[in-house]
Amino acid sequence: LRPVDRMVDTAAAIAGGDLSRRVPDADPRTELGRLGGALNEMLHQIERGIQTRAAGEARLRRFVADAAHELRTPLTSLRGYAELYRQGALRDEPAVANAMRRIESEGERMARLVDDLLLLARLDQQRRLEMTPVNLAALAREAVADLRAIEPDRPVTEAVDGDAIINGDRTRLRQVIDNLLTNARTHTPPGIPIHVAVEHGATSVALVVADEGPGINADDRERIFERFWRADPARGRAKGGTGLGLAIVASLVHAHDGTVEVGGEPGTGAVFTVRLPLLDEGPSRGLRTED
Repeated sequence: LRPVDRMVDTAAAIAGGDLSRRVPDADPRTELGRLGGALNEMLHQIERGIQTRAAGEARLRRFVADAAHELRTPLTSLRGYAELYRQGALRDEPAVANAMRRIESEGERMARLVDDLLLLARLDQQRRLEMTPVNLAALAREAVADLRAIEPDRPVTEAVDGDAIINGDRTRLRQVIDNLLTNARTHTPPGIPIHVAVEHGATSVALVVADEGPGINADDRERIFERFWRADPARGRAKGGTGLGLAIVASLVHAHDGTVEVGGEPGTGAVFTVRLPLLDEGPSRGLRTED
């Protein structure tokens, strides 16, 4: 009966909160041995499930705290300008006009943040995207043309020839490209070149967005796709960023069954590579993000 006693002791320890305990090994050729093995496998699954849930709850708490922090800054600014106006501190028309501009700017920033949060929430819920054949090369050329119009003094090169047809959501794929280009613009000085390429493979296509800026160190590369993470928080907020652009890139690429990675060394620039499968003639897959 000693194996049974050991099982009872293990069960009592687990009931007391020690989820790491396991039933001691016994001869697997016996019924008690097989029972012990099955119990250990069950306990392993339970422990892993609890750990996964705890990690998810911790991420959710951090996400909510970060979102509250990001909203607090523009809200504080709005409140400050409102109090200045109420106290009569804005005594002339230029001061009032400047306050109104700042209020409008902070309001737009909050709207962008809320939109980004809603998109990430929808992606987390794994809603299906509107998947159709999309020419990724044409999308990249459009994005480059728009960037040149927005910032005509910045050199932008493109190596985007022919077509690259994939199965995807056109609007969301364009958002991926725009977010990567915005990231390059935000983290490089004016006039620093940006390079865009679409490279064809046998079963996939790669979208590459590179710059010649300060680059990204190894520690930052490990966290760069985290929500609200910024290598330079003050700089990101000053540029009007929400800290969610690259997190959205990662989520959207994953929703398209693709991968995204970042390379480059400090001083040599950053290189973002998105790989997406070429068009599959089978049933469309993916996530939706409509309401």
